[in-house]
Amino acid sequence: MGTCRPAAVQRGAFIFCRTTLAVLLWAALLLRAPWLVALCALILAASAILGVRRAPLVALYAATFGRRWPGGTEVLDERGMRFAHTLGTLLVGGTAVLLYAAPRAGLAALFVVAVLKTVGACGFCTALRLYRCLTDESCCAFLKRRA
Repeated sequence: MGTCRPAAVQRGAFIFCRTTLAVLLWAALLLRAPWLVALCALILAASAILGVRRAPLVALYAATFGRRWPGGTEVLDERGMRFAHTLGTLLVGGTAVLLYAAPRAGLAALFVVAVLKTVGACGFCTALRLYRCLTDESCCAFLKRRA
C-alpha cells in the first residue's frame, strides 16, 4: 500500500528502548511506584511526537553506549512506530491515571501492561502488528469488509 516510511536506528538503541521501558514497568509494579508508570508514559509520548529516530531512549543510547559500540542498524516503519508509541502512551498513561484513582485496578492494569511491554521487548510488538494489519490490504480482510 506504500504507507511505510523507513527509519534507521541503531539496533542496540532499539533494544535498549524496548527493554528499558519493560524494566521500568516491572519496577513500578514491584515498588508500587505510580510515578515510574507516569515516566514511561512521558517517554512514550515524547517518542510518538519526536519519531523513532529522535525518541528519548534511542537518543540517550546513541549519545552514550552507541558511540562506543555502534553495532548494526534496524530499519523500522516510522509511521508504524509512531502508531505503536501513541497506543503505548494511551495504555501506559491510562494505567498511571488508574493507579492514582483506583490503586487495586491500577495494579492489575499495570501487570497486564508490563506483560505486553515485555512481549514487545522480546521483539513481538503487538501494536506494530496491529498497525500493519490495519494498513495492509492482505491482512485482516474481515476488518476491511465491515468498514
